[in-house]
Amino acid sequence: MGQSKVLYSIGKVLLLPAYKLIYRYKVIGSENMPKQGGVILACNHLSFSDPVLLGLAQKRRLFFMAKSELFRNKFASFIIRHLGAFPVERGAGDGKAIKTGEEILCEGNVMTIFLEGGRTKTGELMRPRSGCALVAQQTMLPVVPACITITGNPKHRFAKRVIHFSKPLTSEDMGLTAEGGRREIKTATNAIMGEIRRMREEDRVDNKKG
Repeated sequence: MGQSKVLYSIGKVLLLPAYKLIYRYKVIGSENMPKQGGVILACNHLSFSDPVLLGLAQKRRLFFMAKSELFRNKFASFIIRHLGAFPVERGAGDGKAIKTGEEILCEGNVMTIFLEGGRTKTGELMRPRSGCALVAQQTMLPVVPACITITGNPKHRFAKRVIHFSKPLTSEDMGLTAEGGRREIKTATNAIMGEIRRMREEDRVDNKKG
């Protein structure tokens, strides 16, 4: 992967105060992100700001699967590739992207997958895709579910947010085995989404109390 450590670090320094001011975000459970080793970060997807928020909310550098359309512009492609993104053909069972993700994980990095496969248009959770569980099965590495919840006015583009990280789910937690089939993948996918849904409801309730 062509991620630039320098560009990534500079980006975090420059964006942190701006995003903190704009989104007034709160972070919960950042200590749940393993300090080292390959791990999959699985999150819901609300807006274009999500990758940056996830990067700012915890200490490790992140790699991302991103829709191939974002790489059509040469300048944009250069920037996002150096920030750790790589293209995936959505809905096409992109084997090359899956292999790239597995290589990233085997090198001890964090790969981020937006579990729903795209941004929600309604603000509600969408049906989860199986790609995350498939990568988890292929690598037998843990998955850290994460949830970004809007706690301000949902009609406001820069509404307040909570970024919540759950404890890692092991292969055993997700019911995955190296030789498992579709049923195991579906079970694991539902387990990951279940954690995201739990955090979302918890953060919504806490916000109402606050």
